[in-house]
Amino acid sequence: MQTQNRKRRTFVMFLIACLAGFFIISLFEVLRSSFFTSRTVPDVRVASAVSQNTPSFTPSSFADLAERVKPCVVNISTTKVIRSRGFFSPFEGMPFGRDFGGDDFFERFFGDIPQREFKQRSLGSGFIISEDGYIFTNNHVVEQADKIVVKLSNGKEYDAKVTGKDAKTDIALIKIKPVDKLPVADIGDSDNLRVGEWVMAIGNPFGLEQTVTVGIVSAKGRVIGAGPYDNFIQTDASINPGNSGGPLFDMGGRVIGINTAIIAQGQGIGFAIPISMAKTILPDLKSSGKVTRGWIGVSVQDITEDIAKSIGLKSQKGALISDVVEGDPAEKAGLRAGDVITEINERPVANTHELLLMIAGFRVGESINVTVIRDGLKKTFQVRIVERSEKKELASAKISGEAFGMTVQEITPSIADQLGLPVKKGIIVVDVQQGSPADEVGIEPQDIILQVNKKRVVTMKQYKNEIAQAAAKGTVLLLIRRGKATFFVPLVK
Repeated sequence: MQTQNRKRRTFVMFLIACLAGFFIISLFEVLRSSFFTSRTVPDVRVASAVSQNTPSFTPSSFADLAERVKPCVVNISTTKVIRSRGFFSPFEGMPFGRDFGGDDFFERFFGDIPQREFKQRSLGSGFIISEDGYIFTNNHVVEQADKIVVKLSNGKEYDAKVTGKDAKTDIALIKIKPVDKLPVADIGDSDNLRVGEWVMAIGNPFGLEQTVTVGIVSAKGRVIGAGPYDNFIQTDASINPGNSGGPLFDMGGRVIGINTAIIAQGQGIGFAIPISMAKTILPDLKSSGKVTRGWIGVSVQDITEDIAKSIGLKSQKGALISDVVEGDPAEKAGLRAGDVITEINERPVANTHELLLMIAGFRVGESINVTVIRDGLKKTFQVRIVERSEKKELASAKISGEAFGMTVQEITPSIADQLGLPVKKGIIVVDVQQGSPADEVGIEPQDIILQVNKKRVVTMKQYKNEIAQAAAKGTVLLLIRRGKATFFVPLVK
């Protein structure tokens, strides 16, 4: 009996021990789970929040955007009438062409054959910027066209007239007279556009109406030699002949560029004019049909590494004034050759191209603050903007040159008359040794030297004194005149 009770107590104790062990293990698991969960859950939640707030890098579809912006895009067809004789000329296409003997020559041999008219047709694109029918396109799309027809996305067609055009930026403004109000493109801000952003182009490539292509902004501020105000947006959205004048949209449906150019044999490389440039000239195109640009009366050049060292600059940023036009605003304000323009209205100037764009963007009559570096000191001048004229010429300047592998001579009236020089006295380069420092920097015979290290030289004595001091240092900065252009040339011994 006692043995049975002992066995029963042993069994009970074993059972209690098992239960206690199970309870301890369970408690440990609960504590461990709670501990690690408290450390990992917040991280999971943060990751979830980031994934919800971060936009997708690739849009799932462009369909809604294309549907929304298509109505403001138009197709433009132009017709140009060409008049020509109704016969084939054996000289056609040769360098002298029909100018050889004139029309009388051909009439004597082929008779008085009447002229025939041929119609040359071309296609382009554009986009509507006002409900009453103003449309932006490229100048080369409508230039010299005798008839312009605009076709809307709904199929309606209207005759159009050119309201204004600007060949330098290749922008034109045309006008139609619609029956109803037109859908208008939302104009964006190309200044804040970032490389890598998605863009959409819509146009009329090869006559295929309302074609949509997408890509990204490949680069900004491209200079491709199309004109003096090149500042193109480069994109890999497909742009082909017929896309010219069409809009480049951002993902918000805002126009940020006017599709303009392509590189022959270059796939995936297209260029668009920033819409900010178009907005700047729009008032002039509407009011006068042409663009009035600003001018201050200076000739400038980019700063090379050698020029920077010669004049003690820490960087190559800025634009070096090589000449100042007599009587123009820059001279009146106190600017002079050798000044380095670094800021316009406290905006940094990187190079001459950027300076040109800045000045051209100001209104005639406006006053601007021009900050320069002169002899190592920072100075600011207030300059009034005047209208830039195609006939503007640089003022005559008196000139100089010698040494560093070049032979110079003082200009006499007889030499000036014989060579047709614009000055009657000064220093002229008469010979340049091959492989010399002067030859390496491009100095040529008949170049006239205006300054040596920013000091004007007219006589041989002045020239020799200045060149001797410069030669002792091993470097010299010459201001050269060649034809109507003046520019600085750094020479290193």
